[in-house]
Amino acid sequence: MFKTPLTLLALTVSTSLFADESINKNQLTEEQMERVVVSGSRIFESIDEVPASITIINQKQIEEHLKVNPELQSLLAQMVPGLAPDTGSSSNTGQSLRGRAPLVMIDGVPQSTPLRNGSLGVKTLDPSAISRIEVIKGATSIYGNGASGGIINYITKQARTDGKAQGEISLSSRFSAVKLEESAGARLSAAINGRADKFSYLVTASYEENGVQRDADGDILGLQYGLSDAVTQNYFTKLGYDFDDEKQLQFSYNYFSSQQKTDLGDVPGDISLGEKTYAIHVPPELQKQGKPQGPEGNENLTLKYTDYALFENTQMTLDLYMQDIENVFFFSPNLANPDENYDGGQSIISSDKKGARATFNTQADFDSIEASFIYGIDALNDVTSQPLVDGRVWVPKMDMKSIAGFFQTKWVIADDLIIKAGVRQESIDLTVDDYRTLKLCKTATQCSVPINVKGDTIEYDATTYNVGIKYNLNEKFSPFFSYSQGSDISDVGRLLRAATVNDIGLIQTQASIIDNYEIGFNSQFENLRIEVAAYRSTSEFGTTNSFNEVTGVYEPVRAPQEIWGYETAVNYTVTPSVKLLATYSYVEGKDTEADTYLGSRQISPPKATANVNWQPSNDLSITLSYLYVGDRKRFEAGDDGKYVGDQGPIESYNVFNLSGQYQFAANWQGFMGIENLFNEDYFPARAQSYTYGGYNIKGLGTTATLGVKYQF
Repeated sequence: MFKTPLTLLALTVSTSLFADESINKNQLTEEQMERVVVSGSRIFESIDEVPASITIINQKQIEEHLKVNPELQSLLAQMVPGLAPDTGSSSNTGQSLRGRAPLVMIDGVPQSTPLRNGSLGVKTLDPSAISRIEVIKGATSIYGNGASGGIINYITKQARTDGKAQGEISLSSRFSAVKLEESAGARLSAAINGRADKFSYLVTASYEENGVQRDADGDILGLQYGLSDAVTQNYFTKLGYDFDDEKQLQFSYNYFSSQQKTDLGDVPGDISLGEKTYAIHVPPELQKQGKPQGPEGNENLTLKYTDYALFENTQMTLDLYMQDIENVFFFSPNLANPDENYDGGQSIISSDKKGARATFNTQADFDSIEASFIYGIDALNDVTSQPLVDGRVWVPKMDMKSIAGFFQTKWVIADDLIIKAGVRQESIDLTVDDYRTLKLCKTATQCSVPINVKGDTIEYDATTYNVGIKYNLNEKFSPFFSYSQGSDISDVGRLLRAATVNDIGLIQTQASIIDNYEIGFNSQFENLRIEVAAYRSTSEFGTTNSFNEVTGVYEPVRAPQEIWGYETAVNYTVTPSVKLLATYSYVEGKDTEADTYLGSRQISPPKATANVNWQPSNDLSITLSYLYVGDRKRFEAGDDGKYVGDQGPIESYNVFNLSGQYQFAANWQGFMGIENLFNEDYFPARAQSYTYGGYNIKGLGTTATLGVKYQF
């Protein structure tokens, strides 16, 4: 039975920056905008009043990295401490945030598919449509299921002009500097925005065709989740209408497709022998079988109504959204069933979401205390499944209905002490009809046993809490502490498809409550800002895997977990024209029941980054970036000398990138970028640690980008 949430009551804290992004953004300077965040409490608040670790990637940083690599996975890995290194592919599997899965959103609308997490959520929007990215770290339930590691929220651009239209067109080519043959691609992006009386509009479009991607030896990278010969399209529209100064209606639409269409085939290697998988031209019968892999025209529709003065000192925002996702995966021989003449298979994660949210924000002043009360209701219907292209059903349709109420408060006392607390009550019904697991054969003698499973409606009720405190003692030392919980029923589909019992009620589908503790401080000196945080995260249930040698299937293990780590970020203005951003992050985790370390699907190796920007004039800007990935060797090889699952040893590597731009005319700008400047020959962290077939792909060799942009 679908339940109504309990009446919620709690206390917290707020800020005077409470307006909606589309209006008040235009009233703030660019420098002020870099110090505010909207994702953590669903309202605008100063980042200096948030008792948690937050990374904001601004538009300039996005544009700088776009010159080097247009993939958001690469940008996030470079800029966000605590996020695992870039996978070098279209998939972000293994790219965890503090050892757990993040919830990826566009303007607060979930893009991830938590019920069957295929790890393609990061790649859902072209960077040219994004004005900033907000990353809130640590488990949170403020947006519901799926944010066990935190939130990655893409905040899209807004129409900024009051008069005539403004726009830009960018054309560029990306190619291998190691071996040019077949590697040259082309990218075209365009945007226009404007305002006519009460109506505003923004339209962005991008189209990109990749050539083949080559490693440091000039060989074509392996094709599993590969980007060689990929065709990517993104069309984004945002329309707004101001009824008056206090009421606004906004509509947005996003279409994203990125698929690999190639005539190549893989030459498989063995990571245990240090052999890479690479691609070559092969006859049609040896080429990748099935449909092109990647997002197949994913769509988002959002309608938002905002009333800035619903009542005295109270703002209301109403959101309605719809999403249709079809993510196509590669053809895999592990999905074979010789009895039914299947030599493999290809799966599709299909997800259809419909949601509504009502958020209210009431401000109050009590002498030397500023208070905010954020409260509302979220409703979501998420229908997700994972069928195979050939008609077999690997993961049955999961129909999730959830309704949640939340109450969040924030108190700013005497401008220095911030106290924040809140509660969320969520009720979820997950319905699965009767189904039969598939017989899948890894080899002729390694086959899973199909089981008829009785379906049912599973009910989840969870109340999660958060509390935080920050004391802005002075600019040189602002300590904070926070405790936050998240309720997570992520990846139920993985549990269902590997069922070994005949009743869904006997499968360990229990929701996991994640408890996240964090302590840290910020320090601001004249030209230097330092951010330090340490954290500990525990959960009663995890979703690691164990290889069953009899069936050849990786089966979920729902054992308790503990994850811990620390991060630091340094912003230093060396001179007015030279700025440095450096980060370091370390994370580790264990299965506390077996007292064993967690594999690299969750835990990433130590990571350090540095970005130096030199702007000698208003017309010229140059950026040098550096990525260091450290060692992680926590597991022993088997008797055959090989590692299993995600337990392979990781050796350290270093990658440098260079980018620059020059304004050579009033409206014209030329730009360039070089990825892997010194042609480092390496396996990315995931390729080293994953022993699954096809992941042992080298990192990209030296790759150059040249382009021009026209603004009007």
